[in-house]
Amino acid sequence: MEEVINNSVRTVVVSVNPNSGSSDRTQVVEELCHELETLGFSVIVLRDIDEVKQKVLELNGESACSQLATVVAAGGDGTVALLANRLPPRTPLAILPLGTENLLAKYIGLSADPKSIARMVADGRTTFIDAGKANGQMFFVMASCGFDADVVHRLHSQRKGHIRHWSYARPIVEAITSYRYPRIRIYVDERDSPVVGKWAFVFNVPRYAMNLPIVPGADPSDGRLDLCTFRGGRFFRGMFYLLTILLNRHRQWNYSRVERFKKIRIESDESVPFQLDGDPGGNLPLEIEIVPRFLQVFVPESYAAELPCP
Repeated sequence: MEEVINNSVRTVVVSVNPNSGSSDRTQVVEELCHELETLGFSVIVLRDIDEVKQKVLELNGESACSQLATVVAAGGDGTVALLANRLPPRTPLAILPLGTENLLAKYIGLSADPKSIARMVADGRTTFIDAGKANGQMFFVMASCGFDADVVHRLHSQRKGHIRHWSYARPIVEAITSYRYPRIRIYVDERDSPVVGKWAFVFNVPRYAMNLPIVPGADPSDGRLDLCTFRGGRFFRGMFYLLTILLNRHRQWNYSRVERFKKIRIESDESVPFQLDGDPGGNLPLEIEIVPRFLQVFVPESYAAELPCP
């Protein structure tokens, strides 16, 4: 359901993640600020999350009339998650996709075009999307545990600046040679009998790296999350799973399982990492539950046209 922000509120805070994407994005942010100012907005650019939070609190104040139009998340999916976890609930976010991965922005239909992002903010169309709550942290695209989470953990432990797609090469090779694929137990909606596997993916939005259709029916406004598990381990088994995903046949085999849920608990007797929206989250155990309509996000006209009428 579409909602419209009062566009008479004219202050925009642009939150720039200094570690997101490549270092040549300063010009894009400057162009966005120029476009917003041309449309009559007052723009404040900040790079520290604590300063962003303090400014949002100041602009919202204690009265019913907020001075804040939106916070622009200039970065990737991790930037959106960071802001949503730190800012007051229901703070409206607009996304300027500048990160290595921008899966939520791609789902909404956004590009890193300053003029279109500024126009979207001025139009004021927003919607609320669900969030997953994982051990107290909100995520908005997906969570996983197993091999790909191990890659994410290795990548961030080795990073020395901006992450690019080729930055994943070394962590992937290391994970291929050393990850042991421990057994994972998943308790869905408090059932006594667990789902058992070696890979586990949880989706709020039907997007993954390389646009793999792991759970193409995931819907961030249905009040549920989508789980996909794979039973076997080892690299060559994983390559077989990848092939069946590319052919959109993986849900037809008994080695995988896809279902929707509101709450799960994931455990293992060994150390198994998990990741949230492309950032390392820690190690199992992990509890995930749905938080309906948590994030208010600006959307373009093309996306708003597909939303159900109120």
